[in-house]
Amino acid sequence: MKTLSRRDFLKVGSLAVLGTAGATALTQNNYTHVTENPNKGHSSHVMQQGDHGDLPGTVGEVDHEKNGFDPTDILTDFDYGEVSTLPNGQILREYKIVALNKNIEVIPGIEFPAWTYNGRIPGPTIRATEGDRIRIHFSNGSNHPHSIHFHGFHPGEMDGVPGTGPGGLVEPGGSFTYEFDAEPFGLHLYHCHVFPLARHIAKGLYGAFIVDPKEGRPPVDREMVMVMNGIDVDFDDANDFYAVNGIPFHYQNHPIQIRVGETIRIYLVNILEFDLLNSFHLHANFFHYYPTGTSLVPAEFTDTIIQGQAQRGILEFSYKYPGMYMFHAHVTEFAELGWNGMFEVMA
Repeated sequence: MKTLSRRDFLKVGSLAVLGTAGATALTQNNYTHVTENPNKGHSSHVMQQGDHGDLPGTVGEVDHEKNGFDPTDILTDFDYGEVSTLPNGQILREYKIVALNKNIEVIPGIEFPAWTYNGRIPGPTIRATEGDRIRIHFSNGSNHPHSIHFHGFHPGEMDGVPGTGPGGLVEPGGSFTYEFDAEPFGLHLYHCHVFPLARHIAKGLYGAFIVDPKEGRPPVDREMVMVMNGIDVDFDDANDFYAVNGIPFHYQNHPIQIRVGETIRIYLVNILEFDLLNSFHLHANFFHYYPTGTSLVPAEFTDTIIQGQAQRGILEFSYKYPGMYMFHAHVTEFAELGWNGMFEVMA
């Protein structure tokens, strides 16, 4: 007889064995587990929809105030830094980032011992214009060595990788200032690069980094950032939940409100560990897709894209009709374990 792992119980919505009986948790919604697939190593049971068609999700709400961040706010929270002008006329943007250990409630009743930048997952969305000088004052307030590695152009000593200089491994209580010009324009990311690298990323040390073209992008009505991530609550190098901007099911429980005809731009970043690929699917619509955002000409017009880890791209779309429309990973397991949301399109 097979012994069920902690992940198995989580995925069928039974948390009593974890000592959380009576706490709000995953809903079963008439879901039952499916027979184990012997060819799928990272997960043995998933949820299967019952007759009434309810969506998988949670009962209750995580404590956003205690967490110190709300994924709805993260959507539009762009950090342009403290702005000044250097003697040569170049714009200088300064940022303060602190690495912190922090327990984050990811599912009602389940706290994840995260490693964070500025106490949130993902870290702040750093935004600048191509050619600006970027200066990041990083301090390590945790009890593990950490760093910040930025995608883009910069000198080797600013790469945030062990062995490249003092910024490659910042000890607890230490600090380092990363400084470089923001280039090339596009959608990038940053993350810790201290080893074991997978664990430092999976525990929450990552964020989006947007570099706007000097001439700007065509105007849109709304811009949003979505960072796709996984959560390994039992630290067995396999994800138990999936999310956008840190908290599973958040945009299903709190639909994103937009209006008919509005042009929406999404900065989409995949930082998922322990799974090879992630995806984004938009219901009842298509979007223009700009891989890495390094071109002003879209590469395709589609409703689904696939990203490997650290891949990213910009999506632009508008809705013709009012209604509730789903967006989610087009991997059923990911969607049923948290990577699922809704756009509420209003007339």
